[in-house]
Parts: sequence; structure tokens; C-alpha cells
Amino acid sequence: MDSDGTQDARGTHANPVPRPAGPPDVPSAPAVPPRPARAPGMPPLPDGSAFLAWLRTPRPEALPGVWRFGHRPRPEEEPEQIPARQLLSGALIAFLVGWLIWSLLWNGYLGGFWMWPYYAVTPESWTQPQTEGEEVVGAVTSYLYYGLVAVMIMVGVGRLGRWSEIWRRYAVPSLRRLTGPRTEEAPPAPGEDPATWPALRAAGAVDAAERLAADARAGLMRDVDHARITRAWQGVRSGRHSLATFSGAVVKDGAAACPHPSGARDLPARQARHDLVTGQVRLGTTADDPRNPYAYRGTGLALGPDLLGTSLLAVGPAGSGKTAGVVRPVAESLCLHALAGRAAVVVVGAAGAGLGPADAYDVVVRIGNPDSVYDLDLYGGTTDPDEAAAVLAEALSGDLADPHPGSDSRRATTVLAQLLGPFRAVHGRFPSVPELRQLLDGAPGPLAALRQGLTDAGQDSLLRELDARERQLAQPGDVGGILADRVALLDRPAFAGFFDTSGQSRPFSLKALDHPVRVRVDLPERGHADASRMLARLVLAQFTASVAVREDRSLFACLVMDDATGVVTPEAVRAVQRLRSANAGVVLTLRTLDDVPRPLRGPLLGATGCRMALAGLTPWDGQDFAEVWGKEWTEARDVTDRQIIADSPAGKAAHALRRAITGKAPTARAVTVRQVERERWSASELAHGLPPGHAVLSLTDVKGEHAPPLLVDLRG
Repeated sequence: MDSDGTQDARGTHANPVPRPAGPPDVPSAPAVPPRPARAPGMPPLPDGSAFLAWLRTPRPEALPGVWRFGHRPRPEEEPEQIPARQLLSGALIAFLVGWLIWSLLWNGYLGGFWMWPYYAVTPESWTQPQTEGEEVVGAVTSYLYYGLVAVMIMVGVGRLGRWSEIWRRYAVPSLRRLTGPRTEEAPPAPGEDPATWPALRAAGAVDAAERLAADARAGLMRDVDHARITRAWQGVRSGRHSLATFSGAVVKDGAAACPHPSGARDLPARQARHDLVTGQVRLGTTADDPRNPYAYRGTGLALGPDLLGTSLLAVGPAGSGKTAGVVRPVAESLCLHALAGRAAVVVVGAAGAGLGPADAYDVVVRIGNPDSVYDLDLYGGTTDPDEAAAVLAEALSGDLADPHPGSDSRRATTVLAQLLGPFRAVHGRFPSVPELRQLLDGAPGPLAALRQGLTDAGQDSLLRELDARERQLAQPGDVGGILADRVALLDRPAFAGFFDTSGQSRPFSLKALDHPVRVRVDLPERGHADASRMLARLVLAQFTASVAVREDRSLFACLVMDDATGVVTPEAVRAVQRLRSANAGVVLTLRTLDDVPRPLRGPLLGATGCRMALAGLTPWDGQDFAEVWGKEWTEARDVTDRQIIADSPAGKAAHALRRAITGKAPTARAVTVRQVERERWSASELAHGLPPGHAVLSLTDVKGEHAPPLLVDLRG
């Protein structure tokens, strides 16, 4: 195997990105990483003193999906908000009442009972002084008592008039605007300051902690460096690395220690806001809308591995913001996690879809592009014919299976296994695309050559497999012809240099997902739409099969698919349901749920924990979301105006005068309050009530905590 991770002549598959052997065995990265570009309007990246402030910013525990960086928790229920006019008028009336009470007491209109406590606790010489000194003392104490009574009256009327609410609502914001921003708080104690790495100090790695703290103060550390070294420290605590090895690497290289195998310490550009301490990427802001729970209104909406681990499905028409507002930020976040050694990501989309620059990925597979450095392994890097047949059958005929959830593609798997096993036994490799097409077509020459090879090798069991395949060729219901037609989509001049099995190319296999690798697969949708959908199914099938057998599941694996049209099959839905236990997830986007067979729409929405409906959704798509989001109990208020009928002549005259002044007949209003069960979001609201750039998103994390459907502004 070459050091670049290609296949050697023996056909042994290798990973394009090797796993680092440990902190001291990897080359050190540059002392100061190049500063990545950022989108206009984005806050500056943490650097120097800004990095320390970023690291020390509180991140309290919050509800699922809340952007935790600097978050201030809100109460679950909305407090009663008094209208400003009512609040100010009530405060003024309370002040006038207090003034009136004090005036009546001072002028003696209410008698002298309010002075009894004063007379009871003071000497008689103060109230009836005989000397000048006693007169002064009596005057001072009496005025103090008057002030105490006045303060008690003002406190009482202040509570009655809600003066404290006026202070919080109007006075405090005005004072903040006048005084400017608050001064920075003093740095925390060394034992509590995350910038001093207290966990390392407590474990005895004081020199490593001092080196990292010095690099942070000098501006040599970024958020990716902090996340990467934190991940390496978790490896020390779990026993994968020794403390001495980790400490030596950190003391030697500082913030550049334990780098990603690519040597990169950041992405060339960022378009979204990321917080690698919590692992979140901010998508937008929850709208201040009555349909959103009060605790979510106005907060940032963010996604992280804890939510993506339940998979995400986003549905919206073209131009609704699926790629720019969801796929690109999520892919960018996962690439940062990969640089920190936390995740492995595979991003699939059409060429030129805007999924990030090529420099942001370790492997870029451009299928159909002769300039592509990497190829795609058609068989997923496996050497087991049955496993290869199952994955390839899902790609070739998964969309042709009965769309009901209980169906499968076993017949296609059996046909492929009957050919792949004998071919590998004879040639030591799997067939190329032209060879597989000939075998499925039943060409007599290749089948005879394969039979002769099995006979010479004494493979009697595989000869029986080949005999069964030849008998099925004559049957009218044989699926071999259908599979041959599907393979013919890949046997085109545009793909002549791809899917090579001879060991002469650099094939990428999703078996590499137990490493922190960043992969982008560009599909040739232009002119090869059917082949692109088939390849997308192949990548999804290989992904779900690979993550299920990983040895190290501490690394989060995610597949981001920009357009999942034609990808959702019964087997794919079942595979998505199993990803949560493998610490993996998928992000799928669709223009409409009509791209999914009707029997699979409900299971697909049920298999994904995070569901997003973007603006411009059709009413029939909205109906599916409304059903999966269910109903809730709400308070309905019915207001009825009943006309008042006067019986007396005076009443009739008063009503006539009121009608002449207001133009309306006198009415009495009756309010009826009752509990009713209504849809959280109706199909009509989803189709016609979402403003442009908005979406409704429900969330579920890997622990089972969930958030109700939230109206989110993806532009905020």
C-alpha cells in the first residue's frame, strides 16, 4: 500500500486518509495557521484576546436546538405583559393616591392616630421639651418619623402602581444606552478558567497546560485547535493514548499539537457561525411568534452532532434555502469537527452546487470528470461477495422494489451474489462495469470462461451458484436483464475511467469513515440524471453499511446529501432508523415529498428525528408534516356581542344618544374560554403562512429530548 492510500496491485483497499498513530508521530503544523476568509457581516474569528473572551463566554444548558453561546435562559411561560398605557396610567394614579393620603395625614384631616407609635416609643421630654436641646432632638426624631411614614406610603402605592415594572421596562434600558456597554468582568480563577486547562493541571500535565495557556494568550490558538486538543485529551482519559505521549507532543508543538492528518488547522473560508465548544452551528433565529414556545422566542437556532445523530430531513422547493441555509452550514460545521478529530463527513451533491471549496475537503470525487484525482469504489471496499452484492443491489434496483416498508431487494442481491462470488474466486477481484454488464446479460463467452476457471480451481460450490444463474437466465421473471440495463447507465464513455477494479486508480471507499476524513462526491447530474440517482443510492447504501461495523464509534459520522431525489427506498428507511445507535446520521433534502413513494413518506418522516419544512411547500406536502407533528391542546376564546334592549323610556333615550354618538348599537360582550385540540401547524399555514427565508423545524436529540415545531428565520 502506498503512503497516499491507494490500492496496490494485489487489490487490497486502503483509506485515502490514514489514521494518526498518536500525538508524537504526526508532523507539526505551522505555528500560526492562515486566517480563513469569512462571509460579509460575520463576526471576527476568535483570535488572541478575542479567543480568551470567546472561550470564557458562558454556555448554559438549554433546550434542544438553542444556540448556547452567551444564551440567557428564559422562563417556560410568557409573563403577563401589561400594556404601556395601562401601566403608566396606573402608576400615575397610584402616585396621586399616595400624595392624597400623605396630604390628609399631614393636615390632620384623618386625625392623629398615625402619630401614636411615635408617642409610644419616645420620651415625654422630646414631645414636650423644656430646654433648647430637647427641642432639637424632638424635632429631628419627629421628622425622621414623618419620613418613615412617607416612605411606607410610597412603598405601598409603588407596589400597587407597579413602579418596579416601569423601572425595568423603561429606566434600565435608557441608563444602559447612556452609560454604554458594561465593562468586562474580571477573569475567573485559574482553577475555573477554561483557558488555563484545569483538567490537564489536575491530571499532572502542568507543563502542557502552561504551554497551551501561553499560546492562547499569544494569539497562536484558534477554536479548532482548542477542540482538537480537547479531543486528544479525551483519548488520553479513555486510555487510547498515554499521558506522557500527549504531554510531550503538547509541550513541543503547543497549539499545533496532534494535528489532523492533512495538517490543516482551519477551513479556507467560513460562511456560518460555529461554536466548537458545544459543537453547534447557527442556522438562524427563532421568530418572536405566538406559535413558538416562549422559551424559544428570539433565541438562536443551532444544530450539532447531538441533533444530527437522529438525522435531518429538509423539504422545500428550489430557491427556498436548502443548500445555502442548511446543507452548506452543516457541511462546514462537520468539516471543522473532522479537523478537530471528532467527526467524519461525506457530502454528496451535483457538481457546482456550492457545497464548499475543494480545499475544505481531504477527498473530492468528481465522477465523470477526467480531472478527478479519486475514484469511487463500486463495491464499498469489501472483499465479501455477499456484502458487495447487497450494497450494489440496493443501488441498482432499490427504487424498483415494492415501496411498502416491508419489501426488499433480495432477488437482485441473489443474482449479483451468484456472479460476484465466482468472479472473485477466479480473478481475485470483483468485475469491472463492462464485465458485470456482460455477465448480467448472460453473454456466453464470459460465462463459459468463468465456468472453466471454476472447474480448474475445483470450486464446486461456486459452480452450483453459476449453474443456478444460467438456469434463471431463461426464466421470464429474471431480474438479471433489469440489472444489466441499470449497469449500462454506468457503462458510458463519460465514466470510462471510473469504477476501476484493477488497482490502477485511487478508489475511495466509505470504509474510511472510522477516520476523521472530509469527503465530497460530485455527481454528474447534467446529462446523467438516472446514473446520478443510482450513484447517490450507492453512496447511501455504502455509508449505512460501513458505519454499522465501525470499531471506534466515538467518531461521529454523517452523510449530507444535497438532493435525495430517488434515494429513499424501503431498505434506506430501515438503515436510517439504525444510524442513531451507531453514532451516525444523515442529512437529506428534497424539493417535494412527491419524490418519495407514498407508502414511504410516513416511515421516512418517522425515521428522521429532525424535520424541516421550508417556505413554498405545497399543501399536500404540508399535510404530511401536519400529520407527523400531531395536535396539541390550546385555549380557544369565543367572543359574542349581544345587543342590549332597553325597556324604560330613559334607557331607550340613553341608547339612542349612544347610537348617535358612536354609530353603533349598545352591546354586551360575552367571552367563552374552552380547551380544544388543534394541529400544531396546519397544511394551509405551512403552504401559505411561511414568509420567504423562513422554515418550520422540529428537533429530537439522541437522548430523546425534543422541541416542538419552531418557526425559524434562516436569514437571522
